[in-house]
Amino acid sequence: MSLLPELRYPTVTQLVSSAEALAAHRPGLCTLRQVGVSRAGRPLRLLSVGHARRAVLVVAGAHANEPTGGATLLALAERVLRERELRTDTSWHFLLCADPDGASLHITPAPRSLLDYHLGFFRPAAEEQPEWSPAVLPPDRLPPETQALIRVIDELRPYLQATLHGTDLGGSWVQLTRDIPGLAEPFAKSAAQLHIPVETGASDAAGWSASGPGVHVMPSPGAGAAYPSMPDDARQSTWYATHRHGGLTAVVEVPMWASDLVDDPAPHPAPAAAIRRLARRLLRDGLEVERVLVDALPRLEGVDGPLLRAARWALELVPGLAADWMHTPPADNTMAYVGSVDAFGRRLPLRAAAMLLRVLRETDDRAAPRLERLVATWSDSFAERFRARWVPLEHQVEHQSRTVLAAALHARDRAT
Repeated sequence: MSLLPELRYPTVTQLVSSAEALAAHRPGLCTLRQVGVSRAGRPLRLLSVGHARRAVLVVAGAHANEPTGGATLLALAERVLRERELRTDTSWHFLLCADPDGASLHITPAPRSLLDYHLGFFRPAAEEQPEWSPAVLPPDRLPPETQALIRVIDELRPYLQATLHGTDLGGSWVQLTRDIPGLAEPFAKSAAQLHIPVETGASDAAGWSASGPGVHVMPSPGAGAAYPSMPDDARQSTWYATHRHGGLTAVVEVPMWASDLVDDPAPHPAPAAAIRRLARRLLRDGLEVERVLVDALPRLEGVDGPLLRAARWALELVPGLAADWMHTPPADNTMAYVGSVDAFGRRLPLRAAAMLLRVLRETDDRAAPRLERLVATWSDSFAERFRARWVPLEHQVEHQSRTVLAAALHARDRAT
């Protein structure tokens, strides 16, 4: 039986209903239990398949604006139930949604365009993100979602944690806390079969080593960061909690819209100059959103909430990131890397503008029409510049599923 909502990203309610149906259908193999609650009191649920001591943990919904993971999680759970060999000596555990509060605020389950996607956009500030909060908060201030995820990791001691992420526009890539030899080949083969570009110069992995195109290995603790201003550090995230049990984490990214501009390994003729131009544009765009915010703030007195906090947080990142790009030598000199930085520079002020627009619409603020025009213009420009093409949801899910299964296979061989 298939539990994937047709042509739509599943909501948390649909994820829970599907997991309940699986547990009821195979009660001898499946259990569904609550492992924590969110800040707003929403339950965090874990679906487990199989009883082997060796474990894989799959996490969906760590970022509210990356909805593919929920659909992939269901597809993986169905496949593990269907294919006995996948659970012969491995139990599989699926955290349905790491941030249900965030998921309730990102409201584009079936986006038709980048503009449609951004009109319902939400991505919380770093300290409110379950996986990232340990990088920016002391241990006694971690949100309950983070605490629950860490408890699950410590209980299961997984040899692999696969966390399902995505990007709005770009390509697919993998981030590993330790290398998984052999993963690059099946990852590349899957991407090619499904016509998904591989993001070989992902700005998220700037300066990291690669074990193959698009498969990036995080630097060891203490290594310098490519973007010194960024307040969070992946090496302090929950991704590294698996290491104390001898495991590792694979972060599997897939795009909603694809662009071949991030899959070009050719050398850029002048990468430093190009990135300086992108830094100036980032500053200009960030300032344009900042002006709207400053103008509206007196009328927003008493208004607070995750959307406004997230918009302000995104804007606060702009000056430091632009300075990094201005004054730090490029981490890579390829066309793909410059393209990825270009996308990052467009994405940050656009997201801030989109979330601020939602706040202004809720308060019927007079600045909303100005911001609406800005979000529409930037969304269209982003799509046009990168020649965006939609990746069918079934291809997003299939590629992410294949990559997780390949990572589980090769990481198991490494751990044996």
